[in-house]
Amino acid sequence: MSSLFRTKTVEQSIAETEEPEHALKKNLSALDLTVFGVGVTIGAGIFVLTGTAAATKAGPALVLSFVIAGIVCALAALCYAELASTVPVAGSAYTFAYATLGEFIAWIIGWDLILEFTLGSAALATSFSQYLAIVLEKTPFAIPEAIATVEGGFVNLPAGLLIIGLIFVLVSGVKLSSRINLVITGIKLVVVAIVVIAGLFFVKASNWVPFIPPAEAPAAAEGGLMHQPMVQALFGMQPSTFGVGGIFAGAAIVFFAFIGFDVVATTAEEVKNPQKDLPRGIMASLAIVVLLYIFVTFVITGMQSYKDIDAEGGAPMAAAFQAVGMDSMATIIAIGACIGLIVVAMILFMGQTRVGFAMARDGLLPQWFSKTGAKAKTPYRLTICTGIIIAIIAAFVPLSTLSEMVNIGTLAAFVVVSIGVIVLRRTRPDLQRSFRVPWVPVLPILSVIACLYLMMNLPMDTWLRFVVWLIIGVVVYFTWSRGHSRLGRAEKAGKAARAGKAE
Repeated sequence: MSSLFRTKTVEQSIAETEEPEHALKKNLSALDLTVFGVGVTIGAGIFVLTGTAAATKAGPALVLSFVIAGIVCALAALCYAELASTVPVAGSAYTFAYATLGEFIAWIIGWDLILEFTLGSAALATSFSQYLAIVLEKTPFAIPEAIATVEGGFVNLPAGLLIIGLIFVLVSGVKLSSRINLVITGIKLVVVAIVVIAGLFFVKASNWVPFIPPAEAPAAAEGGLMHQPMVQALFGMQPSTFGVGGIFAGAAIVFFAFIGFDVVATTAEEVKNPQKDLPRGIMASLAIVVLLYIFVTFVITGMQSYKDIDAEGGAPMAAAFQAVGMDSMATIIAIGACIGLIVVAMILFMGQTRVGFAMARDGLLPQWFSKTGAKAKTPYRLTICTGIIIAIIAAFVPLSTLSEMVNIGTLAAFVVVSIGVIVLRRTRPDLQRSFRVPWVPVLPILSVIACLYLMMNLPMDTWLRFVVWLIIGVVVYFTWSRGHSRLGRAEKAGKAARAGKAE
């Protein structure tokens, strides 16, 4: 049992980053990290989920959902900033857990992060496909429905092809990814600014009344115990469709929009000055996107009654402008969203490879995956293999299922990171911390409670899929990973050497 909670020292983790065969190139600055964070968070959350959650969960009060989700993320972001600057090693929450809570918890959260980033990248590729269909509609290049969506056809071909293309970008090096992200994020921010400014001319205050729509029983299509939020199914709380319960259910859904700084932490090993730049990048990106989401939500719910928002078409922001006769604006939004979502899928894909790389370097996944290229210094083997898997998921799984699974995985990671801050403060008070979470343990405990509550507002079927994934992870750990752990093998070798000396 003691082996389950063996920890890897911070010093050991940092030393392993210098091994030539498993080293990543340090190319990123605080600006790069901020752009990465903004780039990944200005995606499906603002172009797709904003309208969907307003129409089906919270109405105009969705702005409060974004505020709640932003506060939860801010609490977790403080914890990420401290650990990322103290343990500047690839792997994010997985690496932090290994240094604080032990190998088994690290494995579980790493397994969870693999799910989060894999499905997140697939979800954003699916969103890209939806907007691409709008851009090409009524042109000679219109995508046949049979290959445009899983819901209306049998495969989402554009989503799968996007991931295949991103494999080549990520294998080429993090600097190329950073440059592409910088350009496309700039385009996205321009599009968001256009949405806010142009949309203000069509806002009607009457569309914000009632600001919090009365709670309603879930629609028949959403009925059944397994699709109810866990907090409702277990405690008989009010339905999650509108009302106060809808605000929290909406926060649990739009939380998908705030996972950017989590990805920033996975790049810690590739940052030039991680002690200073990581906290700056994490906090700056979160502050920017919270403001943007609030502005966009006010505009979209002001342009249309929440009852009329297109929740099924996959592009509610563009549809809102079409509804007021601004077809040209809808086209601009669709093009900006289409381009922007490419980068979001890319960054989540990159986060997945960095977590998997860290786990492979530790021996918890096959170490063959931790080999980096001689020139680009990227984990090319892992990138290619996982990219193929993500492409298949993006081509055959609907967006709604993917986004809910990403949310629960992200929140679980936030819980572990928040606990990790408290543990590392007690076990290693001597470590140099360039950034410190204020009011420990109060703020980390609040972060844990808030994240758990949002998790409870996710549907029961999402919880079921999540638990099944974790059970598979436990089986993999005890049947393979535990015996191949680099830390475990080193301990065995040490015991054998001491036994030999004793004889």
